[in-house]
Amino acid sequence: MEIISTTALISINGTLIAQLVSFLIFLFIVNRIMIRPLQNSMAQRSDHIEQIKQDIVDAEEDVKHLSAEVDERKLAVRTEAFEIANTLEESGSKKADEIFGSAKEEIEALRAEAEADINAKLAEARKHIKAESEALAISVMEKILDRRLAS
Repeated sequence: MEIISTTALISINGTLIAQLVSFLIFLFIVNRIMIRPLQNSMAQRSDHIEQIKQDIVDAEEDVKHLSAEVDERKLAVRTEAFEIANTLEESGSKKADEIFGSAKEEIEALRAEAEADINAKLAEARKHIKAESEALAISVMEKILDRRLAS
């Protein structure tokens, strides 16, 4: 038996092919068991992250849309409130004018009634004053003349 000594690191013989075949089988198994599931998980994670980003963008657009809608509703409600306030103010002004008008008419009626009453009392007082002044004048003349006047 002869001992072969070689100093090369790799020698080309039958074991190289067996090592190559076993390495390829190892790569195939590692690819099936580890790399593909990891790649699938990474792809799913990337898809999930992209979906979340898209959901965030959609949610921001919804928020903008809802914010704009709320602003429009606020404006509409404010406009409606101002219109209602103006309507109520006009209605109040009309009622106040009606109340003032009716109060003025009532005051005029009371004034006319009071004036008529005063004029009636003045006329009656004038009659009494006229009668009393005539009687007083006669009495003064009788005293001045020292005799009785016949009427």
